Amino acid sequence: MKTMKKLILTIALLPLSALASVTAVSEGGFSVQHQIETVASPDQVYAAMQRINEWWNPEHSWSGNADNLYFEARVRGCFCERLPDNGGVEHLHIIYLAPGKEVHLDGALGPLQGMAANGRMIWKIDATESGSEVTFTYHVTGFMEGGFAGLAPVVDGVISEQLNRLGQLLSGPAE
Repeated sequence: MKTMKKLILTIALLPLSALASVTAVSEGGFSVQHQIETVASPDQVYAAMQRINEWWNPEHSWSGNADNLYFEARVRGCFCERLPDNGGVEHLHIIYLAPGKEVHLDGALGPLQGMAANGRMIWKIDATESGSEVTFTYHVTGFMEGGFAGLAPVVDGVISEQLNRLGQLLSGPAE
């Protein structure tokens, strides 16, 4: 839990320009969206997405260890995390799966789980002439005293970071 509090503080201190992809915000929710382009094919992107422990930042997990993260690529499958003493957490679960094209997930990431909030995350892969365009969109709804305006940029920063880390994995090791 201390890791999650540090995460919120760290992201809140990021420059505003790094948090510019909040697409909508209201008292009842918000949406964020990020895109990257890669030379990887849609099938390569989809395969890498499933290896979530290789690209999701462990600082944005409950255990602080990316090896505890796993992704079950099936409807009702889980983006989950193993915790000590046979514990665990479901971050998101799959409600729509089109391999190599699109994945829809429901759930509340991180500190959103302790709030009256829920989210729909969409991972979309579009083929391009040179590889793929990958888009992460996260729509969050619910109730938060004072509204979501302060939280939206924090979540935006987390989503942006994860997609960029996926992009780094897809680009391979630096030479």
